[in-house]
Amino acid sequence: MISANARLARRAASRLATQSSRSNPLQISDGGAWTSMALRVQSAHNQASSSLISRRMFSSSDTDKKEDSDKSEGSEEERSEEGKTGSEGEEGEGEEANPLEAKIAKLEKESKEFKDQLLRALAEQENIRMIARKDVEKANSFATTKMAKSLLDVSDNLERALEAVPEDMREDKEGHAVLASLYEGISMTETLLHKSFNANGLKKFGEVGDVFDPNLHDAMFEYAEEGKEGGSIGQVMKKGFSLNERVIRPAQVGTIKK
Repeated sequence: MISANARLARRAASRLATQSSRSNPLQISDGGAWTSMALRVQSAHNQASSSLISRRMFSSSDTDKKEDSDKSEGSEEERSEEGKTGSEGEEGEGEEANPLEAKIAKLEKESKEFKDQLLRALAEQENIRMIARKDVEKANSFATTKMAKSLLDVSDNLERALEAVPEDMREDKEGHAVLASLYEGISMTETLLHKSFNANGLKKFGEVGDVFDPNLHDAMFEYAEEGKEGGSIGQVMKKGFSLNERVIRPAQVGTIKK
């Protein structure tokens, strides 16, 4: 590019010198001055061209650097965007997984609570049934307690009537026929009454010689007697009665001293 400009400058200078020599022959001697002027123009043009070329080179290098930096920044931005996208995707997957796990845990907890409540309700119902069954059994077993207690005095009076008849007259139907018949009738009545008691779970206890039991006997007094074991029953004032293995009246007794 520089040689082409120099040639153009030289041609322009030679043309100007030729035209001036033709138009004014007197100024031919000044051709050297025109030549020097042309050379100056050429050198100035060369300097301008070189400065323009250097500017273009610098500007192109700056442009390349800028493009490289832009490319690097663009790649970094793309990588950062990809990283953000990946992290956001992972976070999204984590956020999607976490609610499911939380929901599953919540449902499992509710299921355990419902199961526990169900088991408790079933146990409570079973306890209620057992208590109701026992109450019914007790009601059936001891429904006659009040009536049985009212008949105990009848049994006591019959026993006293039998004991009032002397032993030698109880079977003497020839000498004491009336008294023997009365004794026989009272004895039969007592026997039938005790059979009715046994049929309904009412049993009599408390005999002379039995071992004293505070759960069954009431000790009215204590006395010493030879030939009998200490702590045993020596006398019975009232027989005891139990209804279905439950004591409704303890026997009133006198015990032997130990």
